[in-house]
Amino acid sequence: MLAGATLFQILEGDLEIRQAAEFWRVYHAFRKHHLRGSPLALQRLHELLYAYGNASSAGIINKRRRWDFPGSFHFVGTIVSTIGYGSTAPQTMAGRAAVVLYGFFGCSGGILFFNLFLERIITFLAWILRSIHLYRVRKHLRQSSTSSRRVSRLSNPRSSLPDILDDDDEVSLEQWKPSVYWVMLYLLLASCLTACIAAAVYAPLEGWEYFDALYFCFISFTTIGFGDFVSTQKINYPYVHWYRFANFVFLVIGCCCIYSLLNVTSIIIKQGLNYVIDKLQCGNQDLAAPHLPRRKSSVSSIYYSKRRSMKLVAKDSIRAAEDDSDGSRRMSGELISMKDFLSANKVSLAVMQKQLYETAQMQKGGCGPIATTPNHQASVFKPGAVGPLAIASEKFENKSSINR
Repeated sequence: MLAGATLFQILEGDLEIRQAAEFWRVYHAFRKHHLRGSPLALQRLHELLYAYGNASSAGIINKRRRWDFPGSFHFVGTIVSTIGYGSTAPQTMAGRAAVVLYGFFGCSGGILFFNLFLERIITFLAWILRSIHLYRVRKHLRQSSTSSRRVSRLSNPRSSLPDILDDDDEVSLEQWKPSVYWVMLYLLLASCLTACIAAAVYAPLEGWEYFDALYFCFISFTTIGFGDFVSTQKINYPYVHWYRFANFVFLVIGCCCIYSLLNVTSIIIKQGLNYVIDKLQCGNQDLAAPHLPRRKSSVSSIYYSKRRSMKLVAKDSIRAAEDDSDGSRRMSGELISMKDFLSANKVSLAVMQKQLYETAQMQKGGCGPIATTPNHQASVFKPGAVGPLAIASEKFENKSSINR
């Protein structure tokens, strides 16, 4: 903004001084020759200049009506499109209050329309690219058919073409959206074409130079709207109704194209700034001392990194967990499986099954003995005779008998 202010001060400052000097020269010349020492005439001259200035700014002198239906429609268009030339403005209190209310909803609707236009343009470009690709694929398939079987299949193309060619309307267009640079190029070409055609229409009908007409198109399409050039303001035009309709079409298409172009350009500028910032950050990381510890990015990363991870695993993953080494320490509160218990005490699973079977037989047949072998000296059921405790007791008894 500082650079722009300096630039326009250099370009426009001298002309402003010359125009002011020219006005005062004409004023003093008229006063010298026509108003020689008459204070009443000088006062009326000032009143005339003041009234003429107000009428000129309000667009009353040598211009068409402002508040008939075509003029009011033009005014509403400048509100919705946020152009705001300033050539037409409400003068009553009720009109100004209506502008505040109508402008709020009208500008919101206009911006929504511009955004939807950009989305539709991108979708349309994606549809065009996809249609071209499908046409090339079909053409390639037809040209590459060499056998009669291939020719017979091509007689019914819907049955022989790949999946991408079937159900064309149901395939999503997300993967076919063009790059932002191509969208910018298409919008730039459309904006330039619209501006050139519109300038060719404005220049002869408004009596402007072609460059002035292009300047007016840019000021209007970008919704800047200085008001130094405004179309459809004369009293009479050839084919006035067609000209007003063409002016409306030019403003709608031009504003949509330029708005979308500025939106896409802002995206590209943002990408460029992000690229520069990433490069600067990479350079700062290279200059940093390697022995210095890096700072944590957030408090959550410091807190959650010290917590024990809680995971839900499937049944198949339990087997993998059971293959861990015996030396790994278990956390307090974790359950020990029967397999780990047996492997730790080196007790065979078959011995445990035999002991459980004998205990079950004892319960069915009473407390009598079920075997007379010397290994089973106690056939009576008693507490502690089932399970790991009984197995361990039996093991210790066998060891003691061997030692004896």
